[in-house]
Amino acid sequence: MLLVPSILLSRRSNRKMFAGCLVSGFLFGLLGSLLPVWGFHISGDYRTAGTYFLVLIAGMLLSAFLVRKFWPVHEAATVLNAGCLLASGALTCLALVPANVPLARHVSLFCIGLAAGLVNTALFEALQPAYEKNAAQALNVAGIYFGIGCLLSAALVAGSFYLYSMTFILLALALVPLVYAALYWRTAFEGHAAAEQRPVAQALRDSLNLGAVVFALLLFFQFANEWSVAGWLPLYLIDRLGISPAASLWLLCYYWLALTVGRVAVFSLLPRVRPSRVLFLSAAAALFGCFILVMTNNLFGAVMGILFLGGGMASIYPLVAARIGGRFAYYHPGFFNGIFSIGLAGGMLAPAVLGAAAAVYGLGAVMALPAAGTCMVVVLLLTLWLETRITGR
Repeated sequence: MLLVPSILLSRRSNRKMFAGCLVSGFLFGLLGSLLPVWGFHISGDYRTAGTYFLVLIAGMLLSAFLVRKFWPVHEAATVLNAGCLLASGALTCLALVPANVPLARHVSLFCIGLAAGLVNTALFEALQPAYEKNAAQALNVAGIYFGIGCLLSAALVAGSFYLYSMTFILLALALVPLVYAALYWRTAFEGHAAAEQRPVAQALRDSLNLGAVVFALLLFFQFANEWSVAGWLPLYLIDRLGISPAASLWLLCYYWLALTVGRVAVFSLLPRVRPSRVLFLSAAAALFGCFILVMTNNLFGAVMGILFLGGGMASIYPLVAARIGGRFAYYHPGFFNGIFSIGLAGGMLAPAVLGAAAAVYGLGAVMALPAAGTCMVVVLLLTLWLETRITGR
């Protein structure tokens, strides 16, 4: 168990809720690991690979509509179970559909996106009691477990790449959400008062609040940075260094490990260091990591670039979560499900755009987006701090 504040893990339902973030990270982290399994490093059909990320976005967006329409008659645990079962079924279909039927693969990935969206919505609803106790810590712990889930999916695929067939790997991956569905079958999360339904006009005013808009843009660009690397790093390294697909997947594991360990470290150090110093050091490390990955031609350089890039990107989410906890602690966390969904949409949109760019310019374009995105994140955080000083909030 992670070293996190005991107040957040004191109840069994809280522990299960945070562990559920593993499932969310596991589902979103899968696609970048599966591209080498499907042989895109051989076919070079990067445009098709980019469309896979688009259908994940479509499924996630549909889940927001379905939950909003049917939420009054369902509980968080019910939606979480439905998401886990749907994910298991979609992964099973993905394993069984023939590779020469691209529509079936797209439909399966759409269902995975739908399942991941249901899981996220349920988790944000279940997050409310912990969020009310300490908003920043709750969001940070959830983000750390999400990163561990991404690491888990990459490690499972990397460890089984040369041992089993593609079908067996996907069937084994389908067991993970199925196990979680069994875990949550009779779970009742800590009760809380129903969130007040705000009028549409008020909801629009909240959404157009400058702070909320900047937070959404921050997560949009930050997740775009993270997922552009997570989605294409294995193919980029295979093309750049000529390494095996399994080795590239283990390097993807190092990226998720650097990102997650970095978040744990920043989460622990943030109360004792100046946020501005952390921001600029992290941005410099991320940009330096991009530079190394562009210039390197050996495995050692790739590892160092990945560690700098992942470690540099790690601090942004804790910084944003701390600002959310201090600025919007009175908001229901479901409000941040919308902001978080916008961020994840950006995260999936970035590798989709990179698929089109790689088809035209080659895989060398992969590192351009996170470098530019890191600069944009710095500008947005400075804008947020300036707005806070002006408004006094």
